[in-house]
Amino acid sequence: MLTTNPAFDRIGEENAFAVLARATALQAEGRSILNLGIGQPDFQTPAHIVEAAVKALRDGQHGYTPSVGILPLREAVAGDLNRRYGVEVDPNLVMIVPGGKVTMYAVIRLFGEPGAEILYPDPGFPIYRSMIEHTGATPIPVPIREENGFAFSAEETLALITPKTRLLIINSPANPTGGVTPAAEIDKLVKGLAAHPHVALMSDEIYDRFLFDGEEHRTLLAYPEIRDRLILLNGWSKTYAMTGWRLGYSIWPKSLYDQVRKLAVNCWSCVNAATQYAGIAALEGPQDAVFAMTAEFDARRRMVVEGLNALPGVTCATPKGAFYAFPNITGTGWTAAKKLASALLEEAGVAVIGGPDFGVHGEGYLRLSYATSRENITAALGRMGDFLAANRKVA
Repeated sequence: MLTTNPAFDRIGEENAFAVLARATALQAEGRSILNLGIGQPDFQTPAHIVEAAVKALRDGQHGYTPSVGILPLREAVAGDLNRRYGVEVDPNLVMIVPGGKVTMYAVIRLFGEPGAEILYPDPGFPIYRSMIEHTGATPIPVPIREENGFAFSAEETLALITPKTRLLIINSPANPTGGVTPAAEIDKLVKGLAAHPHVALMSDEIYDRFLFDGEEHRTLLAYPEIRDRLILLNGWSKTYAMTGWRLGYSIWPKSLYDQVRKLAVNCWSCVNAATQYAGIAALEGPQDAVFAMTAEFDARRRMVVEGLNALPGVTCATPKGAFYAFPNITGTGWTAAKKLASALLEEAGVAVIGGPDFGVHGEGYLRLSYATSRENITAALGRMGDFLAANRKVA
């Protein structure tokens, strides 16, 4: 028998990929499947971004790059953040990485070990807890409640901090709920953190361009008093429909940057060169596609919320950001959300994700992605309605 590190037995999964695999298998059998499970924009990467990558390849950009990313791209990241939020970012503190999960891994690996506590949003992106458990640290869920508009409560969050707390993870706009935490609540959190200088923060702002109903994003980079312990996560996957390009970035405190650089050298070496030139074109080129995508997501959001609230036993709060809805299904008679999600896929041909896949506070909810066409949304809601009408009393 081979002996392996038991830490690998603690690694979880992102069940959206498991649902995608099952949906694909059912389609291969000839079933009609409408996928509202995966969080992937159904738009093509804008043409000028693709052309920038092609040009880079034709120009001979085929080799290794610095492990932290090429300087022009790090400068483009700093320039973009300055234009949008008025914050100053040193390009030498920008780390270019192959997707958002890499930053999660690096941050949690840096602070997590047995005896440490790490706070994370629940319901929240499942990789947070998975990586915390992998390191042996204790995961402490920060409840994200529907009655708060799926925003975190600064008071509740601060009350969970102990001398063992190493790291606090926050996410707004949020996956899976679509919640946006108001600026006033973030102000309270930052003010309260002054009493806890031993706690680092990771702010996952990957959905910062997808906001609705007049909401404005408050980046944690806007608070100089926490910059020496803040790691910001962002990237290109959602904003520019570049999920398969695997391109993300993070901003680090100076005291931690070299440690993460060494992790890059040991782990992923660098992001491929052509993709980095595409990233420059995305940030410095026309933003029309981003605005058009956001407008389309807004229209779909309204369709989804109206349609979900018309389903028997379902209520749905209006999401303020990202491209997810998180409907409450406690009135349907189904007591286990994952069982309902499985039944909808197997029997109705609609792929959604059960709320418990995003944490213990996700029971009683489903996650639907409206990063798919209006036609698919209409058809999926119709199938869900028929199924729930016929199976209302099932437990």
